[in-house]
Parts: sequence; C-alpha cells; structure tokens
Amino acid sequence: MSGRTGSELDGVSHLGNKKTEYDFSYNPNLLESFPNKNPAHDQWVTFVCTEFTSLCPITSQPDFAKIFINYIADDKMVESKALKLYLFSFRNHGDFHEDCVQKICNDLVSLLKPRYLEVVGEFTPRGGIAIFPFASAHNGQAKYEALHTARMAAYAPGKYSVELGRPY
Repeated sequence: MSGRTGSELDGVSHLGNKKTEYDFSYNPNLLESFPNKNPAHDQWVTFVCTEFTSLCPITSQPDFAKIFINYIADDKMVESKALKLYLFSFRNHGDFHEDCVQKICNDLVSLLKPRYLEVVGEFTPRGGIAIFPFASAHNGQAKYEALHTARMAAYAPGKYSVELGRPY
C-alpha cells in the first residue's frame, strides 16, 4: 500500500502547522477530513478525548468529560488534529451535556457522511450526578440501521467506551 498523495491531503491544514491557534469558542469549521483509502471495507475507528471541557449554560461552571467517538467511515475520515482543535473549541461553549454530545455527532455526520457514527460523553459528577449521553446516526442502509437500533437498545454507561474502572 502506498502513502498519501498531495491531492489526498487537500483540505488538511492543521496537521503539521507549527503555528496552531486555539479557538476558545465553538467552531465546527475546524473539522477536516481526508479520503478513506479502504471504502470497500467496514472498520471501526475510535477516538478518545480524555479532557473535554464545556460550560454549564446557566452557571458558567466548567464541565469535564471523556468523549468517545466510534464510527464506520464511508468515503471520508476525520483528521485527528482538527478533531482535537474542534473539541477544544467547546471550552467556553455553554451547553448542556446532552446538547454537546448531539452537536458533536451532528457536526461529524455533516462532515463525514459515515456509514455509522456514535458519540458517548462521560461527564464527571457535579452535584453528585454523572451524566453519560449517547448520540448516534447511520446512513440509512439496512445493515447500519440495524446496528444503530441494536446499539441504542443495548446502551448502558461504559458499554461503548472504556470500562468504568480504567483510568482514561
């Protein structure tokens, strides 16, 4: 298998940029993608962001979470540095946990048009309550619709992320 050509990397601007600028306000335009070289095959891709931060929309207190993104690509894949910058852009974004997770799911679906994608948020307790929202989407094909239905029905905290006892 050969490496990537320059044209396959068109639109990937954050990776390798020595002057990274951080956007402290929600910015979906930070997301970038590159072509999937293996669209004939299904493969799971998982990203784990252990330091997600957003703000409570009422109190402006910080909320902390681990965000897990699991997806099966179609023609495009998300570039990881761009994803990091995008997730960082939630730092001063005031929204409820469930809304942040759904927004991440919607933005990635809009960018990638994946076969299947899910986002799990594991927010640390505040006021004695931990919140673990789950959002998912599929491309409408029966195979991925069945996957979506099965995973939604079986969802429980820790099911599609890392075992709850693991440190990251």
